[in-house]
Amino acid sequence: MPDTPFGFSLPGGQPDPNDPQQMQQFLAGLQHMLAQSAATDGPVNWDLARQVATSQLNSAGGDPGVSPADRAAVTEALRLADLWLEPLTAWPTGLTTTAAWNRNEWLFHTLPAWKKLCDPVASRMVGAMSDLVPEEARAQLGMMQGMLTALGSAVFGGQLGQALASLAAEVLSAGDIGLPLGPAGTGALVPANVHAYGAGLEIDPSEVRLYAALREAAHQRLFSHVPWLRGHVFAAVEAYAGGIRVDRDAIEEAMGRIDPSDPSSMQELQMAGIFTPEDSPAQQAALRRLETVLALIEGWVSHVVDTAAEGRLPNAAKLGEAFRRRRAAGGPAEQTFAALVGLELRPRRLREAARLWAALTEHRGVAGRDALWGHPDLLPTDDDFADPEAYAEGQLSLGDLGDFESDLRKMMEGESGSNDKPDDPDNKK
Repeated sequence: MPDTPFGFSLPGGQPDPNDPQQMQQFLAGLQHMLAQSAATDGPVNWDLARQVATSQLNSAGGDPGVSPADRAAVTEALRLADLWLEPLTAWPTGLTTTAAWNRNEWLFHTLPAWKKLCDPVASRMVGAMSDLVPEEARAQLGMMQGMLTALGSAVFGGQLGQALASLAAEVLSAGDIGLPLGPAGTGALVPANVHAYGAGLEIDPSEVRLYAALREAAHQRLFSHVPWLRGHVFAAVEAYAGGIRVDRDAIEEAMGRIDPSDPSSMQELQMAGIFTPEDSPAQQAALRRLETVLALIEGWVSHVVDTAAEGRLPNAAKLGEAFRRRRAAGGPAEQTFAALVGLELRPRRLREAARLWAALTEHRGVAGRDALWGHPDLLPTDDDFADPEAYAEGQLSLGDLGDFESDLRKMMEGESGSNDKPDDPDNKK
């Protein structure tokens, strides 16, 4: 059983049920929290999510600060990484600024993106909690119906804040999980997390930092120069979320454990595990689209980063494998997030996607490879992962396309000119 109300830590901690003053403060805080949730426009109390996440980050050993030396090292690593990527992509730099964030700063800068990702799922959960009340009883409940919705918003916000705090303690950069979470053009690393991750690899910390910087710079380059990609990813997430089924029995069971006269019974209210994907053709197709776009993004990044690191970083191969396994498996925090919102952010076919981009580079060159990002309809599909070589050989390169357009133009001009020949009897007036 969780040792905090609602399955997450409220600011101020767990009250002592034998201390009337603490219980009075707790109930006042609960009333304020529900009033906040009732006033919010969306299905999640994001103010509470931020407060809970900040409280957890600051209490779990504190949030290590970023020293001037860390900032200088991150700036240098991102600039060097961007230089190495220059000849390996068809686009110029995607970095407009560099940053070294602590964990709270990562949370602050990525929260707007999390709202877009989580609100569609949360709205289904909050709606399901309201639907538990029989229709004929809703009119009689009046304000209580609104309080039930507010309770769902608060509980989901608090538990989501806890999950995001766990993620903040693991992520290495703004684009670490393959989504455009941070501000556009801002390449950012989280030095405390990079150092903690590298400590278990037995590799020089500066080498781990530079490899993480390569991945971050590659993400920024891709999302900065493919304008439709950000919206495409969020649309794929929303389409998948639209088919997630809410387990009404699980919600009803959780709500049934609450005793209004006993605030400690709120400990039983857990939202994790109430979402399950529908086994319908539409939902399976939405899941494939989401997994494919995540794999294509991560595969492209892995390919260009490994190419840039080869021959420059002594442990490039070891780092590449470690990062691929990390992304494919997901860490404990990512698994917690998946259990809470029913959405896994892992690219399941990462290796196949990386091989596909490598084959395209070999057969069509850097410009021909990156030209496929020109429109979502040009991108490889899930079926194309099966035989990367055949797919790469079947694509028109930019040069091929230019020749085709030139030939077509000449043919059309020739046809137009033939109709105007003076010696053509059909053209005599």
